[in-house]
Amino acid sequence: MDHIIYADNAATTPVDARVVEAMTPYFSQCYGNPSSIFYSVGAAAGEALAAARASVAKSLGCEPAEVFFTSCGTEADNWAIKGTAHRLAAKGKKHLITSCIEHHAVLHSMRALEKDGFSVTYLPVDSQGFVRPADVEAAIRPDTALVSIMFANNEIGTVEPVQEIAAVCRRRGVWFHTDAVQAAGALPIHFKDMGFDMLSLSAHKFNGPKGVGALLVRRGVLPDIFMDGGGQERGRRAGTENVAGIVGLAKALELAVASLPQKAEKLAALRDAVQRHVQTMPHVHINGPADPARRLPGLLNVSFEGAESESILLFLDMAGICASSGSACASGSLDPSHVLLSIGLSHAVANCSLRLSFGVQNTPEDAQAICRALTDSVAEVRRRSAIYSE
Repeated sequence: MDHIIYADNAATTPVDARVVEAMTPYFSQCYGNPSSIFYSVGAAAGEALAAARASVAKSLGCEPAEVFFTSCGTEADNWAIKGTAHRLAAKGKKHLITSCIEHHAVLHSMRALEKDGFSVTYLPVDSQGFVRPADVEAAIRPDTALVSIMFANNEIGTVEPVQEIAAVCRRRGVWFHTDAVQAAGALPIHFKDMGFDMLSLSAHKFNGPKGVGALLVRRGVLPDIFMDGGGQERGRRAGTENVAGIVGLAKALELAVASLPQKAEKLAALRDAVQRHVQTMPHVHINGPADPARRLPGLLNVSFEGAESESILLFLDMAGICASSGSACASGSLDPSHVLLSIGLSHAVANCSLRLSFGVQNTPEDAQAICRALTDSVAEVRRRSAIYSE
């Protein structure tokens, strides 16, 4: 196949060539262990680590001491949630609050804590995927330890009112964590000004490498240590730091933040072009916020009634187009998306839903090709369907 059109950037993104260039010396030249400070090779790695931490802090509006590097966003979510739960359980706070449309890294962490005797409230969302700050406030109890609400949804793109929710939590004396894995590098974030206590991110969502993420933790907030071992990350997260990956994360984030307005404009234009086209097709429903400004700029989730998503994806793949039916972390599951069911879609319609997510490498010509392929693919799947009728 001559040309692949990759439109699944919510799953992962290609690494920017400038990021690869920044990382390369830390594989074979400056390869020291950053904890080995008594000789130059180790000290140089330590300096690179400190510089990357300062860069991430500058990009996200926090202090360098509030940045802790992890292996991924999932680890950061687990640390924030389980670390908080176990830290505050000693004070009698064994209740947590989240939403029903969170990423599985959050939902499964909550389920694990329920098995350990913690209580969890799963807040509903409206038909566009929004969590109401008033519902958060109503759910807070004297024994509430943590509220964890995602910044932006990975399946339907809903940008949650996280700053308002953070303000509610601060007023009620409850720690607030946001999973910003989809938001970092795509939306403006200022950790301190927004009032967050903890924030998770992952480099591979903004053209950085896989296998590296971060948890931002506000001064004064101390979730329990999640990984035991050495004294890395100021004694909070054991394990030799992935210096090359961390350098790549910092560089990718720096590039993404510097180009944020232009990037958002470009991705929104691609998304909207495809959305305008699919809305001319019969029996189509756009999932997520009706106001595109309240949705991630590059993400479109659409249901084609009577055309199962797996079949559409196969036809798109034959046309050289990569898309998805939802979260990559749930691929292989036959169950419909918990996010789509939570916003009120039936099982049948949820199974006919497609997610397109655009990245910096995509072009208007890509969007046009996707429109043509969707028209042909959906028509062919419906033609073969035993249950679809015009």
